[in-house]
Amino acid sequence: MVVEMEITQLIIEALAFILPAYCANALPVITGGGLPIDFGKNFFDGKPIFGKNKTFRGFFSGLVVGTAVGFVESTFLNYPKGVQGVLFGFLLSLGALSGDLTGAFIKRRLGLNPGDLLPVIDQVDFIVGAILFSIPLRIVLRPELIIAVLIVTLPIHLLTNFVAYKLGLKSNPW
Repeated sequence: MVVEMEITQLIIEALAFILPAYCANALPVITGGGLPIDFGKNFFDGKPIFGKNKTFRGFFSGLVVGTAVGFVESTFLNYPKGVQGVLFGFLLSLGALSGDLTGAFIKRRLGLNPGDLLPVIDQVDFIVGAILFSIPLRIVLRPELIIAVLIVTLPIHLLTNFVAYKLGLKSNPW
């Protein structure tokens, strides 16, 4: 019973920590479009830098909403303790979006088109970015918290992508 409560508490803490990144990563699917972040340019290898699906509108809408989620969490849930909510939301969102751009950059180097599946990278690029960008916040990122974030992200990511696909927001279910 105690172990179950500890696991439940860890999952709740993991979700509270990563929620701004989840929101920032999901929003560009809804609000994206417009001018690509790479301006449609190619890298020196002749392949797109990020691809047409990574747009300024998607990036900045994700950043704004993720920042707002961090502010709401800190205001109403007092999470994270001792950290200004706007900065928390901003850094996690910026990290998530930067991680996603890094994943897109890697996929383009491998010759994959936007929307093509690259297992593991597609599921964790934004999480790794959020965790790295959270370091200046001095939040205690215990190894079990990071592992919990990674574990809960897989089913959540798969489910939300499937729902977005069914709603016609994505062209593939991953």
